[in-house]
Amino acid sequence: MYTAPGSYDYGITVFSPDGRIFQVEYALETVRRGSTVLGITYSNGVVLAAEKRSTKLQDPSYIWKIFKIDEHIGAAISGLSSDARVLVDQARIFAQSNKMTYDEPIDVEILSKRVCDLMQSYTQHGGVRPFGVSMLIGGVDRVGNKLFQTDPTGSYWGYKAIAIGAGGDTVREILEREYLDDMTLDATITLAVKCLSKVIEGTLDPENARLAIIPDDTKTFKGISTEDLIGYIEKATD
Repeated sequence: MYTAPGSYDYGITVFSPDGRIFQVEYALETVRRGSTVLGITYSNGVVLAAEKRSTKLQDPSYIWKIFKIDEHIGAAISGLSSDARVLVDQARIFAQSNKMTYDEPIDVEILSKRVCDLMQSYTQHGGVRPFGVSMLIGGVDRVGNKLFQTDPTGSYWGYKAIAIGAGGDTVREILEREYLDDMTLDATITLAVKCLSKVIEGTLDPENARLAIIPDDTKTFKGISTEDLIGYIEKATD
């Protein structure tokens, strides 16, 4: 079949002469321009944090960047929220299906892989486009505290701490300097808040940030309350 010169620029099934799929790269760029989100594992669990961008008249309670997937798993997203909503719904179905089939909670890595299998399938079929979103999937399962990053290619990687989005480079530099394997929950949340304060425009407050934790003692996803978040902001920005 004849392929017009340059058609690889808009065709998801066509490689460019140098082996690139431009539609996937465009999806990755969408993530790089998205809200900053980060995940940090600590000695007893996982912390997820996200920047919430809103306009003056927008209700910030309807800006979702961190989602509960199952009792023991949460996800933070950067990129197109509409694409993320579909993946979050599918991730919840995967988690519930695993519990009904095997009578046990799904492992964090297995869930990440299944989400990435879906994302990868959208990089090799005509008539579709890649998902323009990356997810940080964190939780506590039978093998410990786990944190994975997915991206539009359908790949996933495990991390101790990672950030994505517009401020991802800045936050990763901070994490590389200050992350410790034996950090406490209090120190980890403080570090997460400090990272957000470096990339959020204006003053960091509960209206433009969201945090959640999954501790290994309860293995239960829990959002950080506004009152607690204010305290951590004061501590991190002193």
